[in-house]
Amino acid sequence: MTELALADAETRAKRLKAGTTDTHERLDKTIMAGRPFESRERYGRFLEVQLRFHRDIDALYQRSELAARLPDLEGRRRLAAIEADRADLGLPALTDLPPPAFAADQAPDLATALGWLYVAEGSNLGAAFLFKAAAKLGLDETLGARHLAGHPDGRAAHWRQFTAALDAADLDTAGEARAIAGAKAAFSRVQAYVDAAFR
Repeated sequence: MTELALADAETRAKRLKAGTTDTHERLDKTIMAGRPFESRERYGRFLEVQLRFHRDIDALYQRSELAARLPDLEGRRRLAAIEADRADLGLPALTDLPPPAFAADQAPDLATALGWLYVAEGSNLGAAFLFKAAAKLGLDETLGARHLAGHPDGRAAHWRQFTAALDAADLDTAGEARAIAGAKAAFSRVQAYVDAAFR
């Protein structure tokens, strides 16, 4: 994406989208090429990817400085739902997990954290298609696909609440760049997990 396109994007959410389009599209294509909804076994690999990523960012949902800026931050956490989904499928606990990207005892850079959370919240918005695909495997919000279920208020409304707060965050030019770098790093982290899970 060109610098001109980034400059023309009128909101931070749109600038993040513009700045990560190539990385995001590559990830989406890799996930679908892995055929995660072909069987429950392959879906289990997808759950591993989700667990690894949401474990990376789980500490962000517990930060008071982020909760003060982002609505219902605690309610947006999905790690417990992913763990329950894995338990539903009888999947074993993962034992080779590296330290998460964000530690619970370390205050994150605000801009970087916003970039990572943008990726997590955007994936929730886009999960409607995945939720329908999971249903073909006999999975739903009570069995194996809790983390893909939409918010009671609706996915779109929940996303708009997040992006309004994201856009309102006071970031300088350097902070804007760190937010985009954070989003790119998040997409790259998930890409590495997908590559490993479906190789």
